[in-house]
Amino acid sequence: MADNDVRAASSPSADPAATGIAMGAGPWVAEDARAYLREQTRLAKLQGENLLELNTFELSHLRWRRFNDQMWGLLQIMTVAVAALVVVAVGAAVWSAAHDNGLVIETFSVPSDLAARGLTGEVVATKMLDHLSYLQTQTVSIRAASSYANNWGDDIKVQIPDTGISIGELNQYLRTWLGNETHIAGAVYHTSKGIAVTARAGSSPGAVFAGSDADIDGLIGKAAEAVYRTTQPYRYAVYLDQNGRAEKAHALYMQLIASGSQTDRAYAYSALANDIPPTSGDYALARQMVQLALATEPNQLLARENLITIESQLQHDEQALKAIRDAIAVELRGRDPTMDDTYFRVDVLNDRGKLAAALGDYHAAMDFNRQVEARPDHDGTIENARESNIAGCGVVHDAQCLRDALAALPPVPAKSFAALGRLGDTQVADAGLGHWRDLLAIEKPMTQALSAAGTVGRVFLDRAELPYTALAHAALGDFAQARREIDQTPPDCGICLRNRGLIDMLQKRWNAAAFWFARATRQAPSPPLAYADWGRMLLAKGDYDAAIGKFREANSRGPHFADALEMWGEALTAKNRADLALAKFEEANGYTPNWGRLHLEWGEALVYAGRKDEAAGQFARAAGLDLSASDRASLAKWMTPHG
Repeated sequence: MADNDVRAASSPSADPAATGIAMGAGPWVAEDARAYLREQTRLAKLQGENLLELNTFELSHLRWRRFNDQMWGLLQIMTVAVAALVVVAVGAAVWSAAHDNGLVIETFSVPSDLAARGLTGEVVATKMLDHLSYLQTQTVSIRAASSYANNWGDDIKVQIPDTGISIGELNQYLRTWLGNETHIAGAVYHTSKGIAVTARAGSSPGAVFAGSDADIDGLIGKAAEAVYRTTQPYRYAVYLDQNGRAEKAHALYMQLIASGSQTDRAYAYSALANDIPPTSGDYALARQMVQLALATEPNQLLARENLITIESQLQHDEQALKAIRDAIAVELRGRDPTMDDTYFRVDVLNDRGKLAAALGDYHAAMDFNRQVEARPDHDGTIENARESNIAGCGVVHDAQCLRDALAALPPVPAKSFAALGRLGDTQVADAGLGHWRDLLAIEKPMTQALSAAGTVGRVFLDRAELPYTALAHAALGDFAQARREIDQTPPDCGICLRNRGLIDMLQKRWNAAAFWFARATRQAPSPPLAYADWGRMLLAKGDYDAAIGKFREANSRGPHFADALEMWGEALTAKNRADLALAKFEEANGYTPNWGRLHLEWGEALVYAGRKDEAAGQFARAAGLDLSASDRASLAKWMTPHG
């Protein structure tokens, strides 16, 4: 309002007298009238100048007020922002404290003479931290950290007392009030015979470890193990298991089964299921442990992985395939929350690779193995993938692949399980390639190593070694030795039954071979392998229509199983239907592109179909690949001008 009054008083307006004189101006106007007009003009000019100055002042004043308002608004925003940051910081501190499950090692009480020599309470606490950190690094477990009721993971720290009020003390107060920290306290004291170390977790009584002054580090290490066992019982059991103390580990697993959490019980059952076969060879008891684990935690993936291993080692093809599919069904429903995510991702790849192999899609299985190799190693996952691909090279009939795979292997100790596994998978590859003499060159060291491995070694000898060596002896014409070896194999072993049939096939004992193949398909009706081997026998017998029937059955169970497709093509060629055989050979080539016999038979079918130029290309391809002696002779015949 005041601003409006000032403007009204200072606004210039026309003087009525001046206006009248001006309107009537003329030569007769007196000089004083002109002076009056000049004065009025000057006054009007002064008023205009004053108005301009006032307007400038007003504009400046308004700008300043606007700036002042802006600064005040900014100050208010900054105040709100700072307040918000304080709230967020306090909230974060409270949330962090409430979710703090770390381990705090308080400074130990030590005698003054030891402290004077440098062994202060902080030094002892730091040594305790070092020992606990070492135990952590030596424990490889697939369990997710969140699955432990009392998990402190890698959050281990020494608490050094502060003086006065500080942010650190405030945070510590919040963690103590709201969190779930585990506090370790302890003491070092003199005894009549030397020195003693004790440490306790929370309110639990601490164990005492006594010895000489010189053994202070060893005593702290024992106290650290006692703390680890008290605070992390499952992890400590795994540590014992992985460091050659299986008997103590098993005792601790049994304690967890009796009094642990639900998740601890399930994992303890699974750990026993994993350990029992190598130590006692009691696969029935191991399977029982798996079932107890699944009864406790139905979605525990580790138990299902153990079941796959058990059934696969026993060569129970049908049961292994079902276990693989069950594991994949769990994976498709979402990640097992009790399993570490990195292990889960590797398990997903492994299981899909196992499913592909079980259905004869070895090309896909090898691709999954390569994906596992490209990931960080977790308790031997890379070595297992490499070994699987050694066998895979053979079953896709690719000799160069096998040579490359063997050449790329990093060295391992000669008598290690890895070395033994590599030899076994090389034998599987040699069988797929028909390299029978190479397979038998490994027989003696394998038999000796497995015989020396106790009960579980006998399982692998009977179910994984003898079936292959028996077939190799038969392929080389030593049927007596083949019989001695195959007769030692158990009747519930899939590869044993199939190779019994193939040995009889090589002797042209058609009815006996059919008996074993029929038995193999009854025991494992879902995988394609036994149907394809039965068709192989019928093809050798010359019963092409029956052979095609078995190949069709194999293909319905394993559409990407190249062996069934290739032999189906051979049967069609033998029936003078080379035109139909070409499609089978081309399809098989998509899964086994470096199979010499496939390209040889493909070329032969092309000749019969009147496409000799294309046939020459297939024969040239076969000539650069691995071929048996008989196939090499057949190729030479086809590649001669009159062939």
